[in-house]
Amino acid sequence: MAKQKRKVPEVTEKRKKKLKKASAEGPLLGLEAVPDGDGASPQGGAVLRAVQDAEPELSPEEQRVLERKLKKERKKKERQRLREAGVVAQQPPARRSGAELALDYLCGWAQKHENWRFQKTRQTWLLLHMYDSDKVPDEHFSTLLAYLEGLRGQARELTVQKAEALMRELDEEGVGDPDPLLPGRAQRIRQVLQMLS
Repeated sequence: MAKQKRKVPEVTEKRKKKLKKASAEGPLLGLEAVPDGDGASPQGGAVLRAVQDAEPELSPEEQRVLERKLKKERKKKERQRLREAGVVAQQPPARRSGAELALDYLCGWAQKHENWRFQKTRQTWLLLHMYDSDKVPDEHFSTLLAYLEGLRGQARELTVQKAEALMRELDEEGVGDPDPLLPGRAQRIRQVLQMLS
C-alpha cells in the first residue's frame, strides 16, 4: 500500500508537468496555427486537434483543462487589445429590483398575457409587501385585490391570518398613534379581509 500511495503523487506531478509544458506552448497552438482540414467548426475542433497533436498522452480531462486555459488566455489577450484600442467593454444591464419584477408579474396577470405563468417568489413578495403603499402603489393595489380573489390553499389561509393579526394589532394600538401611514394601511388590511373572508 505504501508504494501505491507514493505512485499517485508521482503520476499527478507528471501530469502537472505535461500541463505546464502544453500551456507554455499553448499560444503557438491557437486557431491560426492549426489548419482546419476536415471543414469542422474552427472554434472547438481546431483547438482540440491542436491539443491532441501536441500531447497525445493527455487524458480527456487534461485536454479540457488545457482548452479552458487556452480559451481564457485568448479572452484575456482580446480584452487587452480592446483596452489598448480604447474600446470600452459593454456593461451588462442592471438587474431589476424585486418590486419591479413583482409589479410586472401582477400587470402581466391582469392583462392575461399568453406568456404569464405563476411564480411563487413574485406572489410571496406581493403578499409580504401589499400593505406598504410605497412598495405597492395605489394604482396597483386594486389589481392586487383582484389577484387575491384567486388565492387558494395555505397561501389564502396565511394571508387571512396575517391580516387579522395586523388588524388586532392596530386596534390595540388605538387611535393615539400619530403615524400618518396607519389609516392607509388599515384601509388596505380591511379591504384584504373583506376580499378573502
